Amino acid sequence: MKVAVTGASGFIGQYVCQELVRRGIEVVSVRRMSSMGSMINAKQLTSELFIDYTMPTAEQLDEIVACDALIHLAWGGLPNYSSCHHFEVELPQQYQFLKQLIERGLSSLFVAGTCFEYGMQSGCLSEEVSAQPINPYGFAKYTLYQQLSYLQQAHSFNMQWGRLFYTYGEGQAPSSLYALLQKAIAQGDEFFPMSGGEQLRDFLPVDEMARIIVQIAISRQNLGVMNVCSGQPTSVRRLVEKWIKEQHASIQLNLGHYPYSSFEPMAFWGCTTKLYNLLHRMEYDQ
Repeated sequence: MKVAVTGASGFIGQYVCQELVRRGIEVVSVRRMSSMGSMINAKQLTSELFIDYTMPTAEQLDEIVACDALIHLAWGGLPNYSSCHHFEVELPQQYQFLKQLIERGLSSLFVAGTCFEYGMQSGCLSEEVSAQPINPYGFAKYTLYQQLSYLQQAHSFNMQWGRLFYTYGEGQAPSSLYALLQKAIAQGDEFFPMSGGEQLRDFLPVDEMARIIVQIAISRQNLGVMNVCSGQPTSVRRLVEKWIKEQHASIQLNLGHYPYSSFEPMAFWGCTTKLYNLLHRMEYDQ
């Protein structure tokens, strides 16, 4: 099997490429022209394709279409979830790029969506819950999902839309909670400033998230929306305390230093019934 990965040099993308290589799957790493730095284990990749998503050549499109599946992780403008860039720039560019691939015969497509598509809805959220995004990022992602769903009426291709919840791990953006804590510990800081920490979220280590993404993508089934998550609600405070304990650090939490997010409910996590049914079927078939 041969799989193309866009956003391959990003945080999740590098782990996805490593997981594909671990499984013996050929990987075509698709990266923006602006991200031409080195990748982890780049020598193990089948090939690297540097591309301008707004002006891909026919040869570049055909190289992706020749793959058995595409894992589409690329998305600019993050982590500013409130920027209009998401629907003014990213959305039309992303749709046109994917549309060209589909029109040229792409057979199977995994796209990274987001739990922000659910908006301010609380509790355990299943894929059947209607999307109600309230920030530009969630709105743009959900609009892309709708556009691709309509495109399926004109072209035959299988789509898996993975609504990613929260992840963490080595190599995450410097502004992320995980990276900020690692920096504070390394500096020997006495206190770590954060929110009250009582919000419940659904977290997955990035290597586990990558494993699930790959498993969904290589199914090459028409699955529609799939939650990519643990299904377990965990308080942010509890998770940070776990990280501190794992590193045997003595840093203290300065709780309530930052306000809670205005675009996330206090408690929400993903339902994993659909995900685990798929994973169980795939394990049974092997």
